[in-house]
Amino acid sequence: MKYEDAPDLKERMNEIISALEMSHIDINRVECLRSFGSSSRRTIARCHALGKLMQRAMKTRAFYAIEFLERFDRMDRKDQDKVIIHELMHIPKTFGGGFRQHDFVCERNVDLMYDRFVSLKTGGNPDMSKRRWF
Repeated sequence: MKYEDAPDLKERMNEIISALEMSHIDINRVECLRSFGSSSRRTIARCHALGKLMQRAMKTRAFYAIEFLERFDRMDRKDQDKVIIHELMHIPKTFGGGFRQHDFVCERNVDLMYDRFVSLKTGGNPDMSKRRWF
């Protein structure tokens, strides 16, 4: 596997975090990377965390890395935004090194968050933009 920093995706991630008011996410403690050479056939992206044991051993706080596999760059922008939102939704409000599972991070909730993101970007339905989903 080969990894490289993805500052363009971090910028998009930061835009989504800001627009959706995901204030529990410390953008200084989340990085985006592209990976190359994965044998995974269906995976598009993965969220990794520095777990509590390692945080304690390293005397540091939680840190998350979002890995985008090669398939991601071949997707259209809408689907890419949904993938970014999906991975961000795995980060719990506690920002403590854990994950929210797929009972919450599901297609329905990702679609709701994406619709809200688009509405906020385009100045759409004001009622929808004021709702808190997180």
